Order: sequence, then structure tokens, then C-alpha cells
Amino acid sequence: MAKKAAAKAKKSMEESLWDSANKLRGTVESSEYKHVVLGLIFLKFTSDKFTARREELIGEGKEKYLEMKEFYNMKNVFFLPEESRWEYLIANAKQDDIALKIDTALHTVEKNNPSLKGALPDNYFSRLNLDASKLSALLDTINNIDTLGDKENDVVGRIYEYFLGKFASAEGKGGGEFYTPKCVVNLIAEMLEPYKGKIYDPACGSGGMFVQSIKFVESHQGNKRDISIYGQEYTATTYKLAKMNLAVRGISANLGDVPANTFFKDQHPDLKADYIMANPPFNQSQWRETNELEDDARWAGYTSPPTGNANYAWILHMLSKLSETGTAGFVLANGSMSSNTSGEGEIRKQLIENDMVDCMIALPGQLFYTTQIPVCLWFVTKNKKADNEHGYRNREGETLFIDTRQMGSMVSRTQKELSAEDIAEICRTYHAWRGEEKDGNYEDVAGFCKSASLEDIQKNDYVLTPGRYVGVAEEEDDGIPFEEKMSSLSQKLFSQMKEAEVLDLAIRENLKLLGYE
Repeated sequence: MAKKAAAKAKKSMEESLWDSANKLRGTVESSEYKHVVLGLIFLKFTSDKFTARREELIGEGKEKYLEMKEFYNMKNVFFLPEESRWEYLIANAKQDDIALKIDTALHTVEKNNPSLKGALPDNYFSRLNLDASKLSALLDTINNIDTLGDKENDVVGRIYEYFLGKFASAEGKGGGEFYTPKCVVNLIAEMLEPYKGKIYDPACGSGGMFVQSIKFVESHQGNKRDISIYGQEYTATTYKLAKMNLAVRGISANLGDVPANTFFKDQHPDLKADYIMANPPFNQSQWRETNELEDDARWAGYTSPPTGNANYAWILHMLSKLSETGTAGFVLANGSMSSNTSGEGEIRKQLIENDMVDCMIALPGQLFYTTQIPVCLWFVTKNKKADNEHGYRNREGETLFIDTRQMGSMVSRTQKELSAEDIAEICRTYHAWRGEEKDGNYEDVAGFCKSASLEDIQKNDYVLTPGRYVGVAEEEDDGIPFEEKMSSLSQKLFSQMKEAEVLDLAIRENLKLLGYE
């Protein structure tokens, strides 16, 4: 009962925050809610951690060190001057210049903590011209959140996930640029099993892939210190969201010095990652309008550089970032599996002939908040040889196809979601196919999965659509002989036809009585 009550309280906390954000309607665009709310949540959380550390120092008799930032940073706590502390903002919440005070607090936090450089909104609240009373009401709502009280449930992380998802759903088209449905992120993380090494996301959005990687490590009793995170994001506001999202969770990451275009300003030129997790923009057109990238090293070894949409540019970019034993898992539109325009078919053929495609997954429709474009997951690697360290068998010349289009369940009128059981089944299948003993022996299942050879793929003209390989699920035999079943169905049909004749006569008689013969 206590757990149910806690869950209910947590839900009402999130809903009350959403309601408070909605009160800003008319003052700011709904697309700005997330930056307002999450910026304030960041301040509340960092202030709560600062206060807890301050009390810890007092308890240890170290009052003379209370204003020395080193004694906070050593515990991964951001040092906050007085004007950046939450209690100062709450004490001044009713003042007309509260927006300016919030901007000052954010600026001061960033100035005093170099790891936050470029992360926090700059003069943001003042520029919005928010209604002071509505902003004060939002501060009061956030003030009631105990960000440190529930060690198990990561309250601040839950609020970030809830709001990023809620904003993606509410904003329509723009949300998909920075938010990948949680079940898809979970699936990629569970498939890749990123226990240790370098993780990279070339289109990292709000940092969801990184957060889930760390959650994976911690849920499997690993150490997040064994993981190094690298990413890049093009949109400035989303870049700031990602840095805040990671900061509130205590996750260190190198997202580049500035927000930038991954193709034209690669901020990790020498990176070789062990894991790549990504959801780059779907079917991105006009990504290169000049010949500037014509001879780029990332396309070297392929018959021609990508010239259509950016799908294959993302694939080749990620392959260029993979270590020799690394694996990449990423989302792309379904067209990427079969397109032959702009030389894409030839590039795909080379990827297959070079034995880099490890697994292809067709996903159900309606998973994404902001698009109905059907999508798939690619898993690519440079090395399918036996790997004793990870327990992988030799998979050279083989590719696994999984069709999950019949999986998932509707969680709203327009939204579908893969359940934890769905994700577990998909991952067990892939891991068993790779040869991991904990997941048992792999078997092809008609309509769901198929281990195909290079020859199989060649016969299908190098098309990677799982439906071409897995076939149709076998229908369960009910044990009734065909003749007996046909006789029963025929009798039922004849009976229904006789009933129809009786009903037709009754209708005619009724119409006759009404004068319509």
C-alpha cells in the first residue's frame, strides 16, 4: 500500500507541475514551457544538493570551509553563491524583478562551475517577459518538490523524462527532434549492453540515450565510472537541455564546446567508440547543398558519397566513429532498408558485402510522438568474429532479422509502446543469436526472426526489410479435420441465409403497412 501511495504522490507531483506550466499559456509559447520548467527544476535540485553538502560540512565541524567551492566539487556538488540559492529565489518570488533574479542565479551557477559552460539559459527569463505572478506560482509549486528525499526513484530524473515526453507530445512536429520514446531507447541500450567503454551519439538531443546507458550499467551492478560519454547536438536550446539533463544526474559527458552540425563541424574527429546509440533526424533533406563534403574521409572506400537525404550519411559517419570491435544501434526511417535512389542501394550493397550489418529490426508503427513515418533499428559492427570476452560466437556471413510490427500495445488513442516483456523477448533473441549462453539457444521463428546468410540477402537484391526474411507466422492447428470444419461452417452459413430471408420478408411487410410497396 505504501508503494502505491508513493507512486500516486509522485504522479500528482508531475501533474501539478504540468498544470503550473500550463498557466504560462498566453504569456509564452507552449514550446518554451520546457526551458522555463526544467531550468527552475535544475536550480532547485542543485540548490538542494548544495544545502545538503553544506549541512554535512557543518556536521563535520568544517564551518570555515562553507564558502570554498573545492569542498563541494570534491563531492560532485555545484557550488552556489547566495544569489543562486533556491531559498533566496523563494524569498524574492513575489518581487517584480524575479525573472532577472532567476537569470542572475543561472548565470552565477555557470560562472562558478566550469563544467556547466554553455549549459544554462542566458538572460532567458527576462527576455520572455513572463507574468510575475504566474512565475511566482510556478516557483511555489517547484518549492514543494523534495528532490533528494527519494533515493531509489531519481525524482529529478523522472521529472525530466516526464516533461520531455509531455512536451514532445504537446508540441507536435518539433518535439521529435529531441525526444526518442523511452521504450525505443531502452531497447537499443538492452540490445547493445554498454557495460564499459566509450559511448557516442552524433545527434544526442536531450541526452536520453546517455541517461539510459547509465541506467543500464547501474541496473546490472556495473560502475558508471567505466563509461565515457561523447555526443554532439546541432540545436542550441536542445544542447543546453542535454547538458542540464546530464548534470542533474551527475553524468559527466563531452558534448563538444558548442552546439554544431555533426557533418560540417565534427567535434570528436579522433573518436573511436565502443558503442554508438542514436536517433538522427529522419530523411533529412538539404543536409549538404554544396560540394564541400564531396571528398570527406567518412565516405572513403564507398563508390560515391551520399547525395540524397542524410540517412546514409549518418550510417557512414557512425561507422567511421566505431572502434574495430564496437557496435552501433540506431533508428532510421524504413526507406533506408530498401531505397535505391541517389546511390543508396549501392552503398547498402557495400555495407552488406563488407559484412557490417549485424541485425535489422522492423518496429511497430505509432511509437513516436511526432511522426507516423514507419521506422526500423539498424545494428552494425566491423567485427562478427568470435569474441570470448563477451561470449559472442562467430557470426561472419550472417545477419539477424527481427520483425516486431505485431508487438506493442496502445497506451493512448494515437500512441503505441513496447512493453518490458516485448523488449526482453527481442533482446533475448538477439543475444541468443550472438551466442550468449545466458539467453539459451537461438532458433528461427516464422513471422518473428530469421538468421539469414549473405546469399539470402543477395537473392533479395540487398533489401534489408525483415518481412522479406522472417516469413509468415504459422497458425496454430485446432485439431479439427478440414471436412468436419467445412461442413460445420457451411451449415452455419445456410442457417444465416435462411434467417436473412425471414428478416427480408418482415421488412417488406412493415414497409407495406406504411404505404411503401
